[in-house]
Amino acid sequence: MTSTSAHLIIAAGGTGGHMFPAQALSEVMLRRGWRVSLSTDARGARYTDGFSHAIEVRQVASATFARGGVLGKIAAPFRIAGGILGATARMWREKPDVVVGFGGYPTIPALAAAWITRTPCMIHEQNGVLGRVNRLFAARVDLVACGTWPTLLPAGVAGVHTGNPVRAAVLERAAAPYMPPGDWPLSLLVIGGSQGARILSDVVPAAIALLPERLRAQLRIAQQARAEDTQRVIAAYGAAGVRAEVETFFRDIPRRLSEAQLVISRAGASSVADIAVIGRPAILIPYAQATADHQSVNARGLVDAQAATMIPESALSPPHLAAAIQSILTEPAKADQMAQAALSAGRPDAAQKLAALVEELARKGAA
Repeated sequence: MTSTSAHLIIAAGGTGGHMFPAQALSEVMLRRGWRVSLSTDARGARYTDGFSHAIEVRQVASATFARGGVLGKIAAPFRIAGGILGATARMWREKPDVVVGFGGYPTIPALAAAWITRTPCMIHEQNGVLGRVNRLFAARVDLVACGTWPTLLPAGVAGVHTGNPVRAAVLERAAAPYMPPGDWPLSLLVIGGSQGARILSDVVPAAIALLPERLRAQLRIAQQARAEDTQRVIAAYGAAGVRAEVETFFRDIPRRLSEAQLVISRAGASSVADIAVIGRPAILIPYAQATADHQSVNARGLVDAQAATMIPESALSPPHLAAAIQSILTEPAKADQMAQAALSAGRPDAAQKLAALVEELARKGAA
């Protein structure tokens, strides 16, 4: 089913972890001739710069029970109910062919409307543990696609392993040649997710300062940091005599990944997928407050493939991190093996697999 009349509604929450795989699917479906609409909230709309202008972005009324104080928690169910009513009325009118949810509270209106109107519907879970909203809908949708395998699913729910879709900008750098560490400038990329990156601002510069002077002199560091941490991170690197570029957000992560000798990162599902598809050695530091410790589950694939070293937050210290960095950047053969191992764990065809499931659902719905 690939005619221009075919209509897909993608619903995604307001973080890069949800929006990046949603963007990847949208790119494939547009190429297949589908009309694509994106349903998200105001937070998610901030991540739409990378989406095609051919996609209609719809901001829906939604809310989370995790923020906003007492009044926010009281208002949340009313905002969600309003969003569901609006989405249901629109779905009755438009009759889309398929709805795909990528997790997060902003997906509730579209997923609930699909269930009410009996529109073919599926969810994609990026992490090894279902998020709250995906867990709520897992038994109410036609299909559950899983980015991390195995994924812990509710009793009676079967999942299909697709991998985590990566954006076209990442695929363009897939399997980019890796230059192992040597007697030349070394690129170190430090990226944190939308939550909990402060510990990287605290520990990474301190760890770099403990490295041998010769190694420090070779380093070229690019680090994402929260706005309130940026100046002190810059100052810490300056004191250590290290060249560093510190920003709140890098829009060219795929390029930076492809040029890096080593990546230090949270273990968000999209970050792990990008690292694997491009193929780079990594030190992964899972976010300790992640629901059901799902970032540790996300990291397991690269760790088991011997492509990454995982350091839990409870064990993270400047000396421990410095030792991990030095063991990779001073052993070229080890670094090269890690890069190749990362590629073996990558799923560059994940978006295509997910698109095939969307079209299969559409065919069943039309039958």
